[in-house]
Amino acid sequence: MMDLWDSESVDFMAKILTHSGQGEQTYLPPAIHYIPPKSGHPEAIQEVHMVLFPVLENLLNKTRISPADIDILIVNCSGFCPAPSLSSIIINKYCMREDIKSYNISGMGCSASVLAIDIAKNILETHKNSNAVILSTEILSTGWYPGKERPKMVINCMFRTGAAAILVTNKKEAKRTAKYQLLWSLRTLRAFDDKAYYSAFREEDSDGFTGVTLRRELLQVVGETLRSNISLLGLKVLPFTEIIRYVVSIIKKRFMNKSTEIYVPNFKSVIQHFCLPSPGKPVIREIGKGLKLAERDMEPALMTLHRFGNQSSSSLWYELAYMEAKERVKKGDTVWQLGMGSGPKCNSQVWKCIRPIVEEAQKGAWADSIHMYPIVSLEEKS
Repeated sequence: MMDLWDSESVDFMAKILTHSGQGEQTYLPPAIHYIPPKSGHPEAIQEVHMVLFPVLENLLNKTRISPADIDILIVNCSGFCPAPSLSSIIINKYCMREDIKSYNISGMGCSASVLAIDIAKNILETHKNSNAVILSTEILSTGWYPGKERPKMVINCMFRTGAAAILVTNKKEAKRTAKYQLLWSLRTLRAFDDKAYYSAFREEDSDGFTGVTLRRELLQVVGETLRSNISLLGLKVLPFTEIIRYVVSIIKKRFMNKSTEIYVPNFKSVIQHFCLPSPGKPVIREIGKGLKLAERDMEPALMTLHRFGNQSSSSLWYELAYMEAKERVKKGDTVWQLGMGSGPKCNSQVWKCIRPIVEEAQKGAWADSIHMYPIVSLEEKS
């Protein structure tokens, strides 16, 4: 209906959507519902108000704190960086304190939410008795690509609207009400490598339209970036026996028999729940296969992708909300959130559940649909 592309381009995007793993109930901002879509600054600001204000207000109501109680504010959005900044928009809306420490993170891709938690952790180490709020989203109104280059069309099909608000604190009294304690946080990147650096790159096409080019080597780069992060995280969390088996397999492959398969450590021996990157069903399954995860372990990512789509950095929190709504996270369990982003970079954080989490099914984003999940596609049944 938009009359922007030829039939081959339409078929190309339709194929991407068909195999993406996204359902029919995902959300797009109002600007993308116009024919043709609007991608101006006013539409993007309207989207900011639409997604960030409600999630922050919901967080304040749940945690019973006021805007004046927030000492640190971190807002992450990769593709939209206005002036005043997104963090300033929030501070202005809620009349926050003049001494609040505010940060705005842009251009960091789908891993930015995990990165923001790491930043908050570092700030809280030097600022005692403080509350930090992280707002995580991706603004889609300015990301629409109307051109004809296929590597840039993929982005039009991948992302959907969503946002998350997270409160982290080092206040002693929070131990009575907090859900999780942060155990480990780890960041790795491969921007030093040209092939990796240009694998997902924002640039203009020959007609002057700006879009994000996803190159063929992207999946290989994702695998290399994941391996380096997982290897380093394994040294922190895995039992000694698992580390030894992994190291021995590397030595055998390098010096004795190159056909030897490198041992994949059993992360499930120390981690009970997994929040995985969700750019598409094939990627989720490939990561799950690499980590030797069961179908139930991949279920939160697959069901989040189906219900809400790829929401960039906030998807990991929808996955965690899915597990909470299903009452799968028990006191003492650990949760691994694994974020992948452009750059490319891979960020991990491991949480420990420190109190029972019950009756969450009717409180969050899954309230109207958790009873319908998990679903199994006809393809998976066969």
